[in-house]
Amino acid sequence: MGRMRVKIGFIGFGDMGIRIVPRLLAAGYSVTGWNRTRAKAEGLIAAGLNWAESPRAVAESSDVVFTIVTDAAAVRAVALGPDGVMAGLRPGGIFVDMSTIAPEASLDISGQFAAAGLTMLDAPLSGSPPVVEAGNASVMVGGDRAAFDRVEPVLLAIGRKALYIGERGLAVRMKVALNMCLVVEMVSFCEAVALAEKGGVEREIAVEAMLNSVVASPVMAYRGPFILDGRMPEKPLADVTLQQKDMLLALDLGRKSGVPVPLGAAANEMLNACRGLGIDHRDFVTVYEVYRRLGGMLK
Repeated sequence: MGRMRVKIGFIGFGDMGIRIVPRLLAAGYSVTGWNRTRAKAEGLIAAGLNWAESPRAVAESSDVVFTIVTDAAAVRAVALGPDGVMAGLRPGGIFVDMSTIAPEASLDISGQFAAAGLTMLDAPLSGSPPVVEAGNASVMVGGDRAAFDRVEPVLLAIGRKALYIGERGLAVRMKVALNMCLVVEMVSFCEAVALAEKGGVEREIAVEAMLNSVVASPVMAYRGPFILDGRMPEKPLADVTLQQKDMLLALDLGRKSGVPVPLGAAANEMLNACRGLGIDHRDFVTVYEVYRRLGGMLK
């Protein structure tokens, strides 16, 4: 797929979409897009995005159509129906959904595309908005291998790695598992720092020790410092409500698969506690405040 020849469609200009599209434009791709609220697209239009009046219109003028929206209902809304991607996608076109949704929902939608003789890939993105903006995100892909090979160059314009996971539905399953691990890791980080701080270690020193130890990780490096005084971002990378959506997907997947996820369940309860304290509008590492309250460390 030559960059100048491949026409890209993009639907969904949330925190991820508004960072992905500039990367595609910078890589030389022609991009046509649509969003439920046009105002969010104005900056992208000024940068070279071609605006379309519906998801169907996006698909009609594109070889590959990407979506990244909030949930399964939103994916269905833009993908199916008379004004959806399916209605406008040409034979040989590829629909790539980058949303994090329940695997069974993704399978149902991709099954409808297959029944219509069309190809859909589930390709959830792994990375926070700043990571995506820097081009360091990774993409996991499920579905037809030949279709993956065709879109891989486009995916590598979005992030540093495109990994083929397997048949359709498996990439979104992997993303749900990965997001569960991310939350468990950061809740555990908060728990460990609280344990050290209650014993007399200054919080700043405890965080520095964690970030320079064998347990350090990329997500810990950029999110861990949020628990220091004055470091919580005003605009969260992912607030409690958004992150808990993925945890509930993981818990439901575990139940349906017969796989125990006790650490995931425990971490989710700490997110519940954030909601109870009314701090769920913050980045989800605000769970540290729960540990401070439970440990009697509030000033």
